Amino acid sequence: MKKAVILCFLFLFALPTLGQEGFLFEKDMDKVVIPFKLINNLIFIPIKVNGIELNFLLDSGVEETLLFSMDDKKEVSFFNVEKITLRGLGSETSIEGLKSKNNTLEIPGLKSTNHLLYIVLDQNFNLSSHVGIPVNGIIGYNFLKNNLIEINYEKKRVTVYKDIDKNRKKIEKKFQIVSITVERLKPYITGSVVMNSKEIPVKLLVDIGNSDAIWLFENSKKSINIPAKNFEDYLGKGFSGDVEGKRAQIKKFTFSKYEFDNPIVAFPDSTSIKNVRMVVNRTGSIGAEILKRFNIVFDYPNQKMFLKKNSHFNSPFSYNKSGIELQHYGLQWVQETVRLETVPLSEGTNLMNNFKYKFELKPVYIIANVRKNSTAALSGIQKDDVLVNINGVPAHKYSLEKINSILKSEEERWITLEVERNGQLLKIKFQLLNVL
Repeated sequence: MKKAVILCFLFLFALPTLGQEGFLFEKDMDKVVIPFKLINNLIFIPIKVNGIELNFLLDSGVEETLLFSMDDKKEVSFFNVEKITLRGLGSETSIEGLKSKNNTLEIPGLKSTNHLLYIVLDQNFNLSSHVGIPVNGIIGYNFLKNNLIEINYEKKRVTVYKDIDKNRKKIEKKFQIVSITVERLKPYITGSVVMNSKEIPVKLLVDIGNSDAIWLFENSKKSINIPAKNFEDYLGKGFSGDVEGKRAQIKKFTFSKYEFDNPIVAFPDSTSIKNVRMVVNRTGSIGAEILKRFNIVFDYPNQKMFLKKNSHFNSPFSYNKSGIELQHYGLQWVQETVRLETVPLSEGTNLMNNFKYKFELKPVYIIANVRKNSTAALSGIQKDDVLVNINGVPAHKYSLEKINSILKSEEERWITLEVERNGQLLKIKFQLLNVL
């Protein structure tokens, strides 16, 4: 399982509104820098919607702009609203939503007017609990389509450049050009994979909203068959429900002049992708576990992508060996002892009360899913267990991101979890084992 992440939001909406202008620069500006939060390989940026700041996942795998988890953002006003039905990645049925026209989205230095929004009404569709920060929306094509968009994963910033000669020459001087095609408002590349001792050409969606390395769609006609050594896994939360599938390791993945050995590949099952509109010859996706190894510039108007290797390029591929998916389960008051900084009144004076208690709200984590036959499952970890301690350290001292990094350790280390189940505390020990 992959780090308790949200993967590959390939939503299906009504026909895209091509007339939207997208984000335009304010007067006398030709560059805007946007710091972002990077969690589980995913990029989160702040954007004001009709004057209210919301937190968005930046995702090249979506066509339109989507909002959800708006219960605590009741002050946001929407215009020209009508009811619609939404369907997409995942195995469940369609859900109700709203379509709203003529909205204004703003980032300091950039503005998009007449912006079309889709609003999910189902509060069960909630990314916040899976990534550990508030998330109110997903934005893709309408952010990426007009300008030169640089993503620097190391410095955690998005830089939006106006497409002028000065900016373009600067990028072309430093980056390697890779051809893409923009089809149905999404970017695609071609490459090849070596699996089952055979090299196979592939056409992949370039999807920064997918935290895995590669997704491949099983297709016997194209010789894309799941390797014999694999395991069933929960791949993430899609628009129409959970996405299930299998994970396996392949020998090689290549695109342009770049080559990757032994990547971990996810194979979503046919039920999970049945609602996805496929472009011709698409065989899967390339996700952020590979894309984060580059500084990237998207150039949609000219169907190009500029790449430059960063320090992550040669990092090994790994996965969550525990089989546990965690999510936020609210907050709790935690009592902590704080030492007071005091000065003795006179020599030999003893201060008895040199500490005090304080109470702070801390996160609660729950086991949302346990992979069948994983070491955690075989050791007794169950869905809905509340996580109390990790290797003797209170769980609330860690962010969700940090816990997932522990469970994804390269080493086959031992993990001891203390969990609460039906009012009882249980201590369970298991080893992280590589089954691939």
